[in-house]
Amino acid sequence: MSGSSGEQGKGRRGQPQWSPPAGSPPCKLRLYNSLTRNKDVFIPQNGKKVTWYCCGPTVYDASHMGHARSYISFDILRRVLRDYFGFDVFYCMNITDIDDKIIKRARQNYLFEQYRGKQPQAAQLLEDVHAALKPFSVKLNETTDPDRKQMLERTQRAVGLAAEPLERAVRGGLPAEEAARCAEVLLEEAKDLLSDWLDSTLGSEVTDNSIFSKLPKFWEEEFHRDMETLNVLPPDVLTRVSEYVPEIVNFVQKIVDNGYGYVSNGSVYFDTVKFASSERHSYGKLVPEAVGDQKALQEGEGDLSVSADRLSEKRSPNDFALWKASKPGEPSWPCPWGKGRPGWHIECSAMASALLGASMDIHGGGFDLRFPHHDNELAQSEAYFDNDCWVRYFLHTGHLTIAGCKMSKSLKNFITIKDALQKHSARQLRLAFLMHSWKDTLDYSSNTMESALQYEKFMNEFFLNVKDILRAPVDITGRFEKWEDEESELNKSFYDKKTAVHEALCDNVDTRTVLEEMRALVSQCNLYMAARKAARRRPNRALLESIARYLTHMLKVFGAIEEESSLGFPVRGPGSSLNLESTVMPYLQVLSEFREGVRKIAREQKVPEVLQLSDALRDDILPELGVRLEDHEGLPTVVKLGGQRDLAEGERGEETGEWCWSLCGLTGTRDQRRSCALCCASSCAKAPWLRVFRGRPNCV
Repeated sequence: MSGSSGEQGKGRRGQPQWSPPAGSPPCKLRLYNSLTRNKDVFIPQNGKKVTWYCCGPTVYDASHMGHARSYISFDILRRVLRDYFGFDVFYCMNITDIDDKIIKRARQNYLFEQYRGKQPQAAQLLEDVHAALKPFSVKLNETTDPDRKQMLERTQRAVGLAAEPLERAVRGGLPAEEAARCAEVLLEEAKDLLSDWLDSTLGSEVTDNSIFSKLPKFWEEEFHRDMETLNVLPPDVLTRVSEYVPEIVNFVQKIVDNGYGYVSNGSVYFDTVKFASSERHSYGKLVPEAVGDQKALQEGEGDLSVSADRLSEKRSPNDFALWKASKPGEPSWPCPWGKGRPGWHIECSAMASALLGASMDIHGGGFDLRFPHHDNELAQSEAYFDNDCWVRYFLHTGHLTIAGCKMSKSLKNFITIKDALQKHSARQLRLAFLMHSWKDTLDYSSNTMESALQYEKFMNEFFLNVKDILRAPVDITGRFEKWEDEESELNKSFYDKKTAVHEALCDNVDTRTVLEEMRALVSQCNLYMAARKAARRRPNRALLESIARYLTHMLKVFGAIEEESSLGFPVRGPGSSLNLESTVMPYLQVLSEFREGVRKIAREQKVPEVLQLSDALRDDILPELGVRLEDHEGLPTVVKLGGQRDLAEGERGEETGEWCWSLCGLTGTRDQRRSCALCCASSCAKAPWLRVFRGRPNCV
């Protein structure tokens, strides 16, 4: 009794005090902000909602790899913010369908087609070409830029060479058919030359506004097709300048009312001096050192807007056009200042503000748009809203060079997206961009694309190996196996890599480092699978499946896997959305098992002819159909399904893997060399033409 009363005296036992773990500070997303030239912590203005405006293309010609550089890069950033960090992104983009380049190109195309339709006689064509060469020669002599001068000289030589046969035909009285053929060749070679000459003499007579809308409509459609092929997500809202002219007029009027714009000879200009002298405002936020660069400012005004008369209308050489009075041969819209058309910079300010208001989270564009375009956008928008925060984060994608040379449409040094897609798939182009920082210069070259191809093959081989492991029949309980030290070690590495990937994405969406970490993780998986195969033991399917699904998810986040695929790159039939793998693989598995049974009997009965037929099926027939069988002594045959080119590259990968082992002075069984062939090929330090990232083979 006394013991019982003693226990009661102590009272009821309570829980001990609990202390939370110290944890680690969360990694914050930082983006390189051109407004500060630093990586700033990304903080949207309204919770998880992100408002984003992206400068779209000026649609007067085919989309090229410079466009791909910007729009694939922004697509990757948009997907990462939305699908990885969980932001609710509202993405707007414009189409510039009123512009000096469009007006000039539309007039030139129209006048040239009219000229061609008249079928000028050979003598008349030669006379016109010689007339066009005179102002062209003057322009050539006045050109100081060496690249542009070289391009003009090439044009002059090509026209001269094309004119010689026609001149001989005219002098020699050759048959009309021969002269017509020579004339057609000259017309093609002299198209740009004649178009420019015709525009300078007859351009002011083009008055039909439909001529100026037909060209951008055609090229906008082509642009959207290219973006869809590249798996670039469409914007949530698309704006066209031609549809926002009333809003642009109102926007300009308010800038004038606020005292930062002035009317001069029917045009309206932005008063940069008054804006810069205001205490609330600053002109040239992005590139202050470029303020006063007259060459850049005149390029921003457009080819049709830099005449001496137009320049004399400005109060300051740094002022820029908000609204341009239309000259003969230019489209026009009614406004308070007379018939005219929008300036280039004002379009984005008016359209973005109509959708996103007085302040947006992100504005994006190419690096070359920083000045004057984006600096002028900022100035006129902040003059309109009378604030200093129209854009919170300005993101600019890096330049694209072609084999080390500057890409320029005006210099005809560019590759269209359609041409690039003839050589490489949309996934391969995207992987090439992922392997470089979105804000740095990217060199589009054979070496860049070879690295992307090697990375794709490396990842695809891993996915194929995991799929083969997962196809092996097991009962429900057999899916869960005891973990040994090897599984624990691989799992720890898996989580370490996921942490490293997260940190890299927080660091300005560093996809290059992410791909390095993913490659390293796959290399460790390859080592694990090779060790298990050598020991005649099954690898842990649940762990490998978890890793493969994570890697698939990350590639989906980046837009490198387009279709619904639970694991790896999907295999589709030609010209079809059918998932070929899920449809065909059960039949291939039956074929493989039947072949194994036949081979076993052929060995036992010593029938070499049957073995030869079996090898021919594996080596010659099935690869042509996109199927690869891999025989391993004492193990079931591995079945892999892919494109014909993928499988051919895989065969070369095996040879490369053995060659790399030899170069590095390493030894191993043939099976060991074959099992990590792609790993060697992708990272061997002594084979730089195959290297994706630096370092010795990770499988060693």
